Amino acid sequence: MNEPHGRHRRAETGVGAEDVLATSSPAEHTGPRHSAAPRVRRSPWDRRRDRVLAALLVVAWVAAGVLVWTFSDSRATTQETAAPPPALPPAPESVPDDLAEVWRAPSDATPVPVAEDSAVVAASDGEVTGRDPLTGEVRWRYARDLQLCTVAGAWSKAVAVYRKDTGCSEVTQLDPATGHRTAQRNGDAELGTRLVVGEGHVTATGERLLNTWRDDLVKSMEYGRVPAKVNPDRQPRTGCVYDSVAAGAGKVGVVESCPRETGDRLTVLKAAGENADEPESEFSTVLPERGAQLVAMSGDFTAVALPERDRLVVYDAEGIQHAAYPLEVPDSDLTANPPGRVAPTAKGIENVYWFTGSSTVALSRADLAPRWTLEGTLGPGTVFGKQIVVPVESGLAVLDELTGDTAGTVAVDRRGYAGPVRLNAIGPVLLEQRGGTLVALR
Repeated sequence: MNEPHGRHRRAETGVGAEDVLATSSPAEHTGPRHSAAPRVRRSPWDRRRDRVLAALLVVAWVAAGVLVWTFSDSRATTQETAAPPPALPPAPESVPDDLAEVWRAPSDATPVPVAEDSAVVAASDGEVTGRDPLTGEVRWRYARDLQLCTVAGAWSKAVAVYRKDTGCSEVTQLDPATGHRTAQRNGDAELGTRLVVGEGHVTATGERLLNTWRDDLVKSMEYGRVPAKVNPDRQPRTGCVYDSVAAGAGKVGVVESCPRETGDRLTVLKAAGENADEPESEFSTVLPERGAQLVAMSGDFTAVALPERDRLVVYDAEGIQHAAYPLEVPDSDLTANPPGRVAPTAKGIENVYWFTGSSTVALSRADLAPRWTLEGTLGPGTVFGKQIVVPVESGLAVLDELTGDTAGTVAVDRRGYAGPVRLNAIGPVLLEQRGGTLVALR
């Protein structure tokens, strides 16, 4: 029931409820009598001790935030992004007669030049930069206070792997056009890892463990000695050492050296099975000798070099030998595992190009049959100006893809560098990876 009008007005002037009842006449109270109004509870924040406690809580909260920020990954990360670049001029119709250096940059974390979208990606000293292919100008940068393990291009993205704790465990995906971080995951890759790129997945190599991620960096397969086993007994073999790794369409291949086996073992795995920690194999077969090297995968075929027999053996999708070809390369080319456990290869329009260490062998993409061999090369080569260019001591050999006939040689001054050279191309620019230096030619 609402209070009488007189009581309400008197209370507004500051008169207490008791005074109202004392001064009102009986005629003014024709309705039932009301009890005294309840006393208003005093706010706890009116007390000094409560305000002091609140201030201390705020200070503690701010201090905790500062402490978290001080030791967080965000504080140790530098990210400078950019707007999407303009379109590049097209590649030339044929390889130019002259190529000169237009810029260079340190990039010891990229085994192969990374050219994705309209940017060239360089990586060194914990920093990944996106550069203008024509000028080398830095357009964006992403840096961590961690050592870079390796960087590769995949799915029109740059994938950077950083060392954290005892392994290469932080994987970051970057948009090469703008430098925006598009995905990030933690993994268990080993030190010295390389990234092997397949269609829709990428695999980090290792001596005893392989990690495979989808294009959104969700782990799709792990194979070998898993550091933290959630479900035991899901790995078929954990005591093997991995010598070489390759990737194909939805597949990952590995040559592994296992105890108590007379020869190496070739295993081809599904890049994505039902459970990432339970790898599914297409086939696994023991090879006739040790020291085998996995060269390439294409379609249903997998090519393995057997140095003792001087043969390149091709296996089909079921692990049955499809063909064997003479392998005319020096024995010294195949006495050790390839760098990073990945044979240096490059894809052309018709062929896969394999650098043995002293020669470039063209393998048909249809069935990995050898087509031709060019001796005295420095790397596998790449497609540029609708032709194949292969690095040689004097510069670049321009070849017919089907026959291997040399159409000419373009002189390149490498300033005394004589080591292996990996190539890539973007628009009108040819890229050379010379050790830890990335060089752009035009």
